[in-house]
Amino acid sequence: MKQATFHRTIPSLTAAFVAAVLATAGCSGMNAPTAQNIQGAAPSGSVTLDETFAAGYGGGRGTLTFNGGSYPFTLVGAVVGPGGAERVTAAGEVYKLANLSDFDGRYTQSSGAAGLSRGGAGELGLQNNAGVIMHLYSQTQGVLLSLGKEEIVIRLNQ
Repeated sequence: MKQATFHRTIPSLTAAFVAAVLATAGCSGMNAPTAQNIQGAAPSGSVTLDETFAAGYGGGRGTLTFNGGSYPFTLVGAVVGPGGAERVTAAGEVYKLANLSDFDGRYTQSSGAAGLSRGGAGELGLQNNAGVIMHLYSQTQGVLLSLGKEEIVIRLNQ
């Protein structure tokens, strides 16, 4: 009987976390980074990630390479708009990361103008509250309707 209660609690906690991310998407005071934010800066590390979006929210995994180590992480995100179904694979450089503990957090991204994304190659920048910037090149599959702003929350798996 206890096991059944546990299985009902986990989806409830997951749903509450996703609802909190959705509620804050687009409400962040952070601005998405531009190429000028990293101009002349050397990369601190690199990152790869895979994320799947469905109905406006997404989740995925990635790996940060920093100071000679590899650090797996999980992410959950939301798009401002009705959403859709899309898979994103991305890789790129990380800038302004001095301490591993600064990598966790909520990242704001601006992928461009509002509209319908039908997959293909892209470029995006994300920045968190600690000032860490990711400059990523992405490949997407699927369809996603967005108002041009997304947010993701990253947590290292340590």
